[in-house]
Amino acid sequence: MKRYVISVLVENHSGVLSRVSGLFSRRGYNIDSLTVGVTEKSERSRMTIVVRGDEYILEQIEKQLAKLVEVVSIRQCDPSATVVRELALIKVSAVGTSRVGVIETANIFRARIVDVGTESLVIEATGSEEKIAGLIKLLEPFGILELVRTGLTAMERGQTVLE
Repeated sequence: MKRYVISVLVENHSGVLSRVSGLFSRRGYNIDSLTVGVTEKSERSRMTIVVRGDEYILEQIEKQLAKLVEVVSIRQCDPSATVVRELALIKVSAVGTSRVGVIETANIFRARIVDVGTESLVIEATGSEEKIAGLIKLLEPFGILELVRTGLTAMERGQTVLE
């Protein structure tokens, strides 16, 4: 099964997210990742949806999305022409001498310490899925107390815009 990243521009109305996610569940398609946020135009939101399947499933998803009144535009992201990022917040145990190791590991990945507690640190990391996974793997020996990831968000490179 191939992974597809789809950008969907929608009208910024209540219930749109529910209708889009309902469309997937009714058809039995799983969403690997879904991020939504308002765009530079407050009346529009952009969804980045990651799905797995074959060309037929992708075509069906795009056709079903196009039927929704609130959907303005749909575009499959070409991996070679798209910037894809993810955000993670990772709370790590950092007691005594291990604190230095956690900080050094975060620095290697250009992650930021965004909260300091007496026995823990919260690290903010942004980057590719692989970068986030690598950071998590190196932080595991210190003891990950809590972890949250946003899912992918994507934007095409260059002058191309989703309209």
